[in-house]
Amino acid sequence: MNKGKYYITTAIAYTSGKPHIGNSYEIVLADSIARFKRKDGYDVFFQTGTDEHGQKIEMKAGEAGVTPKAYVDGVAETIREICDSLNTSYDKFIRTTDDYHEKQVQKIFKRLYEKGDIYKGAYEGMYCTPCESFWTESQLADGKCPDCGREVKPAKEEAYFFKMSKYADRLIKHINDHPEFIQPVSRKNEMMNNFLLPGLQDLCVSRTSFKWGIPVDFDEKHVVYVWLDALTNYITGIGYDAEGDSTEQYKKLWPADLHLIGKDIIRFHTIYWPIFLMALEEELPKQVFGHPWLLQGDGKMSKSKGNVIYAEDLVSFFGVDAVRYFVLHEMPFENDGVITWELMIERFNSDLANTMGNLVNRTVSMSNKYFGGVAVNKNVTGDQADIDADLKETAAQAYRKVAAKMDDLRVADAISEIFTLFKRCNKYIDETMPWALAKDEAQKDRLSTVLYNLLNGILVGASLLEPFMPETAGKIAEQINAPLVGFDRLEQGDADQIGVLYPSGNQVVEKPEILFARLKPEEVMEKVEEMLAERRAEAGEAEAPGQESGEKPAEDAGKKEEGQDQGHSGSDCMDIEAKPEISYDDFAKCRFQVGEIIDCKEVPKSKKLLCSQVKIGSSVRQILSGIKQYYSPEEMVGKKVMVLVNLAPRKMAGLESEGMLLCAEDADGNLALMTPEKAMPAGAEIC
Repeated sequence: MNKGKYYITTAIAYTSGKPHIGNSYEIVLADSIARFKRKDGYDVFFQTGTDEHGQKIEMKAGEAGVTPKAYVDGVAETIREICDSLNTSYDKFIRTTDDYHEKQVQKIFKRLYEKGDIYKGAYEGMYCTPCESFWTESQLADGKCPDCGREVKPAKEEAYFFKMSKYADRLIKHINDHPEFIQPVSRKNEMMNNFLLPGLQDLCVSRTSFKWGIPVDFDEKHVVYVWLDALTNYITGIGYDAEGDSTEQYKKLWPADLHLIGKDIIRFHTIYWPIFLMALEEELPKQVFGHPWLLQGDGKMSKSKGNVIYAEDLVSFFGVDAVRYFVLHEMPFENDGVITWELMIERFNSDLANTMGNLVNRTVSMSNKYFGGVAVNKNVTGDQADIDADLKETAAQAYRKVAAKMDDLRVADAISEIFTLFKRCNKYIDETMPWALAKDEAQKDRLSTVLYNLLNGILVGASLLEPFMPETAGKIAEQINAPLVGFDRLEQGDADQIGVLYPSGNQVVEKPEILFARLKPEEVMEKVEEMLAERRAEAGEAEAPGQESGEKPAEDAGKKEEGQDQGHSGSDCMDIEAKPEISYDDFAKCRFQVGEIIDCKEVPKSKKLLCSQVKIGSSVRQILSGIKQYYSPEEMVGKKVMVLVNLAPRKMAGLESEGMLLCAEDADGNLALMTPEKAMPAGAEIC
């Protein structure tokens, strides 16, 4: 089924240096969208690449003692290697030093000049070298560049200018008529209120103070301003010709369906770029999405500190798909996300090793143990018809829910929907208890049905997972010995049809491999510290991390910096008010056990409470906890937690709570569930 073309681009990476994981996030996000669209029946073209001109690169090359071209050749290759290492499926990797691109930029500049949209003048203002932008005094933020926050210097030079104001009203109308054009909506509001409505100034589009750029062919002391050069890659990369001889590929693909860019360059893509296109009499892209940033959780990434996180670092510790999962799942739709080594380990163990990996492993293992690996759908439900129907309905609805999230570019939420299916499969195991069925010969056909239903649910989940974690999806398919299912079958089927996608009578692999082996946090962090120490030594660090150059560490996701207003000097500790001593006999009255959360829901009309069904041994208890601010119901399911089990039941919000989940609380009142360090069965005594 062909649903038409889909042209997606990333911003092209600036070749001033090696990108860190925050920069690499964008290519993974774009790749997941491209892969999803391909599997969903679209003819996808996915373009990325590198931006290679400008004063900053000229300076960097000079410092390195090489030509600018040699410098960008090396960096561009590094960036391409990073894209490849993250298993991205781009169709075109454009470089702005490509001959075709450079010639078209010259043609575009000349056409706009001859049309009267570009004119020669002189520019005087405050100049930011890293951003290669002039600013007026009123535009500065605390005397610094409003985009990057760096120092600016007074500068004056002859330049060509583009008449931005000529097209401003037309652009305002387009944005108002096409609310989907700029997403999220907050970015649209920012562009309208801060730039368009106050009035646009003419834009400097050439420079004479450096030479590393595309020459203006009719005035060669000028080079084309970096943004007119860089932005046009989206059309030159697919064969645009300013003289009217564009390729068939261009005619097929343009306008772009999605420009995926960081929120810091949203202005260039939603104001300058569409106006350039209007001047060229070309259609505007259908949508520009300004994604949030992925920030270092424990302070600002700095080479001098040796704490910069690169994609290859994460891949070496966790593997490609684990890195893809983390950056895609942990990034909110609109607000900035946070990455730390500790959080990576936590998600690896809880989501990948436990929720998904353990599900696949034990299902395949039970199929081998009880039926020699052969999965046959006996279609025996017994008294659990409702349970089977619920699992099948969850699988049947999964594609529709994932597709709806992807339509809105809510990739993290789409992945959560897939893991909702995996969690439902885990709950199904708890509900059906295959190990108990295996003890009763009369339940053999029911056991066969249960294992078949699990394999079918896993197949559906893996098929949906493929765009996001392609290697893992393939490994799951190998373990259950069934090809992944196309989205066309998932889109059109009902619960009965989707509930029998796994081939009955199929045989799973004899010896399943662990998809994600649980990591020991202390061992990983020891290796991380060794790596960071080497980096700091290489950087010649003279001061403790976070104390050099007057740098202020970035705040951790809006929380107070470590040590701030906490009554200590920054060490990871806190003091609390002492309570009266108790005797050992008093303590012995408390019974603590490990519990597994098998279901969790929000408590209606309560801002704080979650209602969890907690499996403790062979029993299930209902426990209410005031942790709604810190955990979603979806996050809770599958967690192993510490429970005070002999607390007298009490009513909360009209519901009975039969115990207490143990949490730790920091100085700011943030709560974190206490969980066992190693895998322990539900019901294990905490002693």
